[in-house]
Amino acid sequence: METLIKIIAQEDILTILPLLGKLNTKTPKNILTERVLEMSTLQNYECVGLYIDNQLAGIAGLWYSTRHYIGKSAEPDHVIIDESLRGKGIGKQFFSWIDQHVQTKGCEAIELNAYVSNPQSHKFYYNEGYNIYGFHFLKVLRDDKNFY
Repeated sequence: METLIKIIAQEDILTILPLLGKLNTKTPKNILTERVLEMSTLQNYECVGLYIDNQLAGIAGLWYSTRHYIGKSAEPDHVIIDESLRGKGIGKQFFSWIDQHVQTKGCEAIELNAYVSNPQSHKFYYNEGYNIYGFHFLKVLRDDKNFY
């Protein structure tokens, strides 16, 4: 099994849609496509791809910002690894690569959000040295008030 981890080029960014769709089951595909294109071209974002035998098997978006309380930081977002590969140490390898990558960009910290409905990820993040420091709140401003 050959593993490659790399930043996905902007021209290939839509290759993440099948994996991203597994997390975003409520978001219509056309809206998801528009959002991914906007993120990858207009915002401080890049996406890491995990390839197994040349097939995209994992993704993690990375958002960059400087925060007054911690300095320059990266936020992994929409992290997903194909279910068939979980529990094999690939997530650890993926996050080790991410740690090194964001450090080369001058990051002093990594922050992330994990859904409360995903306790398996919580255990993984604890084992990777993450701690819980707060809650993530969300207020939908659209008229329909729906999350998508």
